[in-house]
Formats: sequence, structure tokens, C-alpha cells
Amino acid sequence: MKVTIHQPEHLPWLGFLDKSSMADVVVFLDTVQYRKNYFLNRNKVRTAQEFAWITVPVAKHKLQTPINEIGINNLLTWQNKCWRTIEQNYSKADYFGDFSEKFRVLYTTPYDFLVDLNVALLKFLFESYGIRTRIIMASELEGAEGQRDELLLSICRELEADCYLSGISGKEYLDMRIFEEAGIGVEFQEFYHPVYKQLYDPFIPCMSSIDLLFNHGPNAFDILKSPKTERLAYQFE
Repeated sequence: MKVTIHQPEHLPWLGFLDKSSMADVVVFLDTVQYRKNYFLNRNKVRTAQEFAWITVPVAKHKLQTPINEIGINNLLTWQNKCWRTIEQNYSKADYFGDFSEKFRVLYTTPYDFLVDLNVALLKFLFESYGIRTRIIMASELEGAEGQRDELLLSICRELEADCYLSGISGKEYLDMRIFEEAGIGVEFQEFYHPVYKQLYDPFIPCMSSIDLLFNHGPNAFDILKSPKTERLAYQFE
């Protein structure tokens, strides 16, 4: 069984979905420390000018608070603002109407915790792209413990994985020895970003994966995965 592990990002980019689709199980690492100014509470959507950030405001918290305890600051009217940004920039996309109502309901449902919003949206994206990878939360695993490599290894062990799928940057920091000693192989994702028609030119990579979905609908997964898809010539992490 091949396992990949990733923090539950907010409306993540295509590399996230690509890696998830390559595994049998994706573990959303919700037990580690929340990372400020990263992609856990924000992401980019394409606009006529270039791109805009959509951001979920989080409640005040201690520095070492884990992701699954990060609250949303619902004193701010962030949902309407974010939804308007998405609607204004994608309403003319060919397949926006196919997904907009379900997406709007998910996005404007009240949530107390960031992780609940993110996982709901990730499940929507998996379903919309046809990704059938099983989702497990790290917080549901009793044996998920340790730091960095040891944490990843403990998750793989508990799930009885025989292969761990890492992002390409894992080559720089993973201790391959401990995985080898545990009898767990390691593979690395090599992601070359697909090039596809956006609403605006020129093409800009690394937008939220809703960009490809709203523009290409049922063809989104094939564009993401097909060897025939035009791609940028350099790897992304």
C-alpha cells in the first residue's frame, strides 16, 4: 500500500491533487504545528490582473497550536468576501455553473475550525476530479508520534504501508535509512505543471485547483495526469 502525507491545505494547487491521486491513502497531517502565512488558510485564484489571494482569517492562538485546534475568526465576514472573489473571477468559466452551487454551499457553511472547512473542500475537490484515494486524518491514528521523519515513518508503520510517497523536496531532508530499515520503500513525486486554457492570458501556474476545474470540468483530471498534456519544463514542489 502506498501512503502519502500532507497538511490539509486550503483549496490547494494541482501538485497536491496530483500527489494524492498517486497514492492508495492520503493522510492529512492535522496534528503538527500550524504554519502562519502558508497555504493552510489561503490560496490564489486567477484574475484578469494576475491573481488574488482568498484568505480565511484564523482566531488568535498560541505559537505551537496544532492545525486541528486552529479556530476560524468568524467575527469577520470572510465567507461572503471570498465567495464574491471566486464568483467574480470564474462566473464566465465554461464549467463554473456545473460546480458552483455545491461549492458555494460548502464554502459558506459555518465552520468553527479551519481543518473542518479545508477537509470538506478537499473532499469536494477529490470527488470533482474523480480522485478515489482514501483519506485518513493523522489525529485518528494512535501511533502517529515523533517529529519530522519519525512522525512520517510512524504513520506509515501504523497503516502497514510498503511505500511512502514524498514530494520531490523530500530528497533533501528524508532519512532514507530509517525507512529502509523498516522495510518501507520511498518514492518521490516529480510534478511538471500542466499548461491549460485559463480565462485570461498569459498562463499563470500554481493557482488553486479550482482554476483548472472551473475552466475544464470533466476534462480536468485528464489534463492533470495525461502524458499528452503540455507542461512547464521545470519541476514544482
